[in-house]
Amino acid sequence: MIRPSVTVSVVSHGQNALLNRLLADLAEHCTSELELIVTQNILDAVPLSAPARVHRFEAITNSKPKGFGANHNAAFARSTSQSFFIVNPDVRLLGDPFQTLAGQLKGRVAAVGPVVLSASGKVEDSARRFPTLSSLLRKLFVGATGPDYPTDKGPIEVEWVAGMFIGFDREAFARVGGFDERYFLYYEDVDICRRLRNHGYKVLYDPTVSIVHEARRASRSDPRLMRIHAASVVRYLMSTLRSGS
Repeated sequence: MIRPSVTVSVVSHGQNALLNRLLADLAEHCTSELELIVTQNILDAVPLSAPARVHRFEAITNSKPKGFGANHNAAFARSTSQSFFIVNPDVRLLGDPFQTLAGQLKGRVAAVGPVVLSASGKVEDSARRFPTLSSLLRKLFVGATGPDYPTDKGPIEVEWVAGMFIGFDREAFARVGGFDERYFLYYEDVDICRRLRNHGYKVLYDPTVSIVHEARRASRSDPRLMRIHAASVVRYLMSTLRSGS
């Protein structure tokens, strides 16, 4: 049996309408051998479209909702390819990003992300420096100051890339134990990139590849998500204090 070159893991939280658009993008743009694993974390009245032009497809339906990390760790355990990509349902593809990014996962490069554009075409701050208490307070009271890294220098090493679209080398992901499932939502991407770097791996940002993120920013208006976000921030900051990194 031919081994797929890339696994794509997508989790739907009642977002099948968005996910079906992503599946259409995959069918239109991606001719490479893909293994697609879709997790239905919350049941959806909208039916899931049959994915086209994928090497292997598996659908997982949870009996109860799980966190971001737990869902993708479960998908990773079922995956077979060397490159494991996390893709959110609200991502749109402008072309095939996977082969170029997967090609960057060599040597000590363990994670890679593309430049992320908003629906209006603005560059989002998807490649960032690790947050600290002072940087978080500055962002809270002063606001965002723009991307931390340039987009005109080609692929560059960064501290972390955002989890709405991130690719991992299989061995590196397994070596650090995947995502820390104690983070139910938010900061899993920061945490795993920090742990990868602590193990001597590199995280790469490749602005030559772009995707579109139709973000909803729900944590800014939903009190429950705001609480989860705050808890994840505290957990991350405490973990850095304990580890000294």
